[in-house]
This record gives sequence, C-alpha cells and structure tokens, in this order.
Amino acid sequence: MSVAALARARELVSAARSTYSGDAEASWMLDECLYRLDEPLRVALAGSLKAGKSTLLNSLVGQDIAPTDATECTKVVTWYRNGVTPAVTAWYDGDRAANVPVQRREGRLTFDLGSLTAAQVDRLDVEWPASALAQTTIIDTPGTSSLSRDVSARTLAMLTPENSSSGADAVVYLLRTLNATDVSFLGQIGAHVGGDSGPLGVIGVVSRADEVGSGRMDAMMSAKEVAARFASELEATGLCQAVVPVAGLLALGAETLRQNEFAAFETLATVPTEDLQLAMLSADRFVRPESTLPVDASLRASIVDRFGLFGIRMAVTLIRLGVRDSPTLAADLVERSGLSELRSVIDVQFGQRADQLKLHSALVALQRILEFRPESHALRTEAGRMLADVHGFAELRLLGRLRSTTPKLPDGGLLELQRIIGGFGIAATERLDLPPDAGRVQQRDTALAAVHKWRALSEHPLLDRFTSTSCALAARSAEGILASLA
Repeated sequence: MSVAALARARELVSAARSTYSGDAEASWMLDECLYRLDEPLRVALAGSLKAGKSTLLNSLVGQDIAPTDATECTKVVTWYRNGVTPAVTAWYDGDRAANVPVQRREGRLTFDLGSLTAAQVDRLDVEWPASALAQTTIIDTPGTSSLSRDVSARTLAMLTPENSSSGADAVVYLLRTLNATDVSFLGQIGAHVGGDSGPLGVIGVVSRADEVGSGRMDAMMSAKEVAARFASELEATGLCQAVVPVAGLLALGAETLRQNEFAAFETLATVPTEDLQLAMLSADRFVRPESTLPVDASLRASIVDRFGLFGIRMAVTLIRLGVRDSPTLAADLVERSGLSELRSVIDVQFGQRADQLKLHSALVALQRILEFRPESHALRTEAGRMLADVHGFAELRLLGRLRSTTPKLPDGGLLELQRIIGGFGIAATERLDLPPDAGRVQQRDTALAAVHKWRALSEHPLLDRFTSTSCALAARSAEGILASLA
C-alpha cells in the first residue's frame, strides 16, 4: 500500500471538508470518513439467525466476550473494540449513552440493558482488552433472516445504508445453507463494501460445520465439500472471495479449554470404544445422571454444551492417539475446527491489506457523500481515478476470480500467479517465494526475473484475454516489488 495514496485520500477528504464546511451533514460524514483512515479495520460478522456469529466472534478473539444466548442484546448491532478495561455502552435516542452491566447467567456472558429494550438501542459499544481487537474492530450483527423485520433492518442499515457507505470495511458472512436470501444480501453487501467496482473484502464461512456431518468424526470432511460447492456458486458471481468451514463451538471450546475438561476427556478415553459410542448416540443419553460413564453428570453436561458431541469425540480420539497435555489438545482442536484456516484467510485477505480496505472504504464514502452536492465534480472524479488506479484493489479482485476461473498457464503457473499478487502474504519475500531473510539483491534479481516472465506471458499472442490480463497484473505486482526495493 502506497503511503502516498493514503496521504492523497486525506487531502481529498480535507478539501471536501473545506468546500462544504457550511453543510453540517456533509461535514459530519466527511469527519467520519477521515477518522476511518486512522482507526482499526472494521470487520462485520453477518448471516442468518442462529448462524453462530457470536460463537465465532468469541473464537476469533479467544475469549468468551460476546453473549450467545437469545436476549435483547443479541438483537442490537454490537461493536467490539480494544480497550484498557471491559466497558459496555448502549447508545440510544441518537446521542444518549448508558453504561451496561456485564453479567454471567448460568455460566454465559450477557449484557443487561436494564429498562432499555433492543428497539430503543441504536448500537452497543464494547471495549475489551484483547490482542485480537488491537488492529481489528469486530462488529456482531443481528440475524438477517430474523422473524422481526426491524431486527434484520438493523443489519441492513449498518452494512448497506441507502445514502452513505457501509459501516464495515470487510465482511465475514456465515452460511448454514445457500438460499436466495443469502445471495441477495451478499449482493447488497458487495455493492456497499465495494461500491460500483464490486466487493473487495467478503469471506464466507460454513458455520456450525460439525453439524453438517451430524457430529460424526468425518463431519469436517463433509463440511469442506459443502464449502467447495458454496464457493463455486458464490465466487462465479463475484460475491465472495473464499468459503471456509468452521466448527465454531469446537473452536471456542478449544480456545478456552479448562484443565478439568482436559481431565474429563482423559478419563473418557479410558472407556471401551463400544461403550462410549453407545453412550454418545445423543446428547441426552450422554448426560443422563444414571450413566455409568466415569465422569460426573454435571461435568458431562458442561462439556457437551461447550464442545458438542463432535468436539468430545475429537478430543477423546486425539488423547487416544497420544496427546498428553491440555495446551497440545487445545492447539490440535483449534486446527481441526477450521479456525486456523479462517484466521489465515482473514489475515491474507483483510489483515495484511487493512490500509487498502480502509482506503477503499474512504474513497467510496467520499464519492457517495459528494454525489448530489454541487461543485464536487473534480473531487468525485479524482476519487474515482484513485479507485481505478490502486493496484492492490485489482489484486484482491483477481484473487477472488481465480477461485472460480482458471487462467491457461503452464503447470505450477496458477500457484505462482496467486503468490506474486499476494495470495499467500504481501511481503516481498512471500510474493517471490523466498526465505524471510533473503537479501535485497536476491529479492531484486528475483523480482526482475518475475517482471520479464509475466510481461512476456501477457504479450503471448495465443493467450485468452483473462489469462493475458492476469499475467499483466502479475507483472505490475512484480514491478511494485522492484520499486519498493529501489
């Protein structure tokens, strides 16, 4: 990301701010636009009711901070930001604020709105000390298919407002099925997050992936097949850049694994396989007080609530295969839950390109703010030119297309193309497939060779247009590496 591009965007917004200093509404929106360039990246979690958004948020943060029970607070758009101490604020009636007590009921975190109702509250702001929130603000949204039209409208108003830019820079959209409602909503998100040029940061998640295979040991394999099918349908329309299966309940349980839970899994691993299988035919059967399983009934109820039958089967199997301590078990369960893959995709698609995504949001917002205001043609034109010229935007869109459209390249060419345009990380050594400690001379020579290779390929007379354009973009990426090393 060019520092000059960010500086130029600030200049444009500041110029617009001066031009419309007498317009209170425009001034407020332009101030917000400028602020977004300097604040952490905004990533929203969206999806249908009961898709598992709050559970996934807790997993990504690594702490149990988002209420997962169906209370009034789950009907409100909630912003999670990094803070020195935990604090929850309810904003209502436009600009009024009220402190919200944090409580635990039956072992679950919840926010007590007191006399306020979800219908009165505009949003909740949660400040929480968590390293995962230092660079990213996560926004938990109400279900888009809620029986209450007003509840669904809150998510639409935040992500796809009529007369302003989206409140998020990127979106993780949770899917349990792929229906017309999901496709329609993803289309609206794409239009607002990406503007006229299309979506930049939208990732799909097959949530509650362990339920796809009914909690069987091969459930994640079934979920991967479902994710691949969803991906082919979504990416062909340009609505999504990746689809990843995640067993959110298992991920959260693993991230917050307790020592007594590890001891319970160790004890269950000593039970004969057939006896344990019989006891785990259902959750109700597993928690029966009269069961002969050598784990207390209350603890069995707790672990089935926190891990699900799939998680218990996975934990017991890993212990039988040789896992001997809780940190190792937690790490293995996180890996098998799909959370590690999702974090990797989010890092490459969002985290490493945070400045690009924020710049894109700011430019799209600027265009929308100025759209119907007089004397703004020159500013809107310059914002449009920047949206077209920033090379990182083109890389992100090509990465999305490469998941559904394959260019005609020699063996290994697709992987090399994905790498050079930042599909595995945006550092020069990652793009050039070099060791992290590679010297500048080696990087420069490799980048120069990449420029010649991709430029020559792009000019080959027998290539189709998509392949040729992709190669030209790769050449420009390599040229950018050379420029950064100059």
